[in-house]
Amino acid sequence: MTRIAVDAMGGDNAPFEIVAGAVWGAAEYGVGLELVGKQDQIEQCLETIQKEGFLSDCGKANGKKRVKIDVKSLDIKITHASEIIEMGEAPGQAIRKKKNSSIVLTVNSVATGSSEALVAAGSTGAAMASSLFGLGRIQGIDRPAIAVTLPTMKKPIVVIDGGANSNCTPQMLKQFAIMGMTFSKNVLGIENPRVGVLNIGEEAGKGNELAQATYNLLEEEKEKFNFMGNVEGRELFLNHCDVVVCDGFVGNVVLKVTEGTSSLLFRMIKEQFKSDFLGMIIGMLAKPFMKRIYEKINYEEFGGCLLLGVKGITVISHGRSKAYAIKNAVRVAKEAVVTGVNSKISESLGN
Repeated sequence: MTRIAVDAMGGDNAPFEIVAGAVWGAAEYGVGLELVGKQDQIEQCLETIQKEGFLSDCGKANGKKRVKIDVKSLDIKITHASEIIEMGEAPGQAIRKKKNSSIVLTVNSVATGSSEALVAAGSTGAAMASSLFGLGRIQGIDRPAIAVTLPTMKKPIVVIDGGANSNCTPQMLKQFAIMGMTFSKNVLGIENPRVGVLNIGEEAGKGNELAQATYNLLEEEKEKFNFMGNVEGRELFLNHCDVVVCDGFVGNVVLKVTEGTSSLLFRMIKEQFKSDFLGMIIGMLAKPFMKRIYEKINYEEFGGCLLLGVKGITVISHGRSKAYAIKNAVRVAKEAVVTGVNSKISESLGN
């Protein structure tokens, strides 16, 4: 049985929502759990879930329902962690000072083979730094990168890097392309993924030095990378390519703007539906369709993002993740283990 280690103390809604989501994922996807954090708090959460269950919106915009799970039937072990790395702490210093923090011990669980993958919703920097130092890099990868799955009109795309590296070289972006292609093919099931470089224009000479140099590197091996050229921001969701390559600074801005824009649009639509009697009638008729759209773009459905390039499976979830998102993060972690994405990245690099 695949075992997933979960940092129970990381995230805005820890520990209860994290534990609830992990337990939910274990029950639904048939995995074992290693819950890492303050033991008394984790045990209290498990006791509450066993007795009362928990409320979750299940990723849908139609109210909450109570989820009941027999915790005692699951394979769960608890690893006590006496320290927590807070969101505002400098990641590098924090993981060196707090050797017994929940994220460090969660990563250590994978490094020692106690678990096969990990899920973390706390400090992204701490999760990345702990994974890099605790698991090490895959040979041929200079820096790990976050692979973010986004919905489009047709099939999902991968944006890489989603925020792990602000300062990149063209060679690093070439490595990101290799990892993104491997992820797209083996996890998302897209045969021969198309690769594009995120840029301010389609022409080869557009963009800064990094974008231009990366374009040239991928163009030199166009067939190997199934390289489609530059991709503008407005084309991200039109499915012109399957893997979008960029540095972590740009990628993270893209993701945050996308998240904010989708939230704004839904709020504006809701307000218009409530503005007058006709709007309320139209809103009632449109409600089922709006729910379907919401479910497709809701970040909770994707659960979390894989940190590719390290010798282990690290799934980084949104800091405000609740139970439903963590449940899906457990699914992502299991899929990454089952598909052997890391070994396939090594093969792609000729290791």
